[in-house]
Amino acid sequence: MSQRWIIPDIHGCVKTVKALMENLLRVTKNDIVYFLGDYIDRGPNAKGVIDYLMHLKEEEYDVHFLKGNHEDLCVTAYEADQKKKLFGGKHKEQKEWEAVGAKETLTSFGVKYPREIPKIYIDWMNSCEPYIELEEYILVHAGMNFMAENPFEDTRSMMWTRRFKVDFDKSHGKKIIHGHIPVDYSFMNLVIENNDAYDFIALDNGVYVTDKPGLGNLMAFNPDTKQLLAQSNLDM
Repeated sequence: MSQRWIIPDIHGCVKTVKALMENLLRVTKNDIVYFLGDYIDRGPNAKGVIDYLMHLKEEEYDVHFLKGNHEDLCVTAYEADQKKKLFGGKHKEQKEWEAVGAKETLTSFGVKYPREIPKIYIDWMNSCEPYIELEEYILVHAGMNFMAENPFEDTRSMMWTRRFKVDFDKSHGKKIIHGHIPVDYSFMNLVIENNDAYDFIALDNGVYVTDKPGLGNLMAFNPDTKQLLAQSNLDM
């Protein structure tokens, strides 16, 4: 029987996502997996994560990818490098990206500057979708701007917003599933168990935050069975 899984922020933890996919979920080509973005930064092997996700697609697994704010920062820094050509120095876009974990990502590629990242990876990040609409949920990385007349047009908010309240008239009557902001494992379970009390499900457990109770896992949520599974960090 096929299953659907939703996996949030991986943040460079390739051993962890492999263990989640292959050992805990035992994903097959009959399953569907949705990834909510933030594949890079903070963790040690962003390149390895993208290589693994690319490999799944090449092997014809049914996988779908959203673009997170960390991919947005990487692409912005890469594009600034192409335009400004500050050889020997760092422009403000790179410094802004490095403030949230870019150094680990650059190290995983064996480079010092965003312009040195192979374009195939930048193209892959740009190919990631801003949102995915399912029968019951809308999947985004961060949230949606329901102050806008049409929140589906504000793709930046889908990657970056930190606060939102769902307007069901604008969300096609659907709840939001997102990552982006780490939340405690117990709160995550509370939201899922009290389905009618919340208009969202937050799945980011801060896989890279291994020194705080209730955090440090990579999560997987089944939207059909409401099962929530956690893989502890194997990378950090």
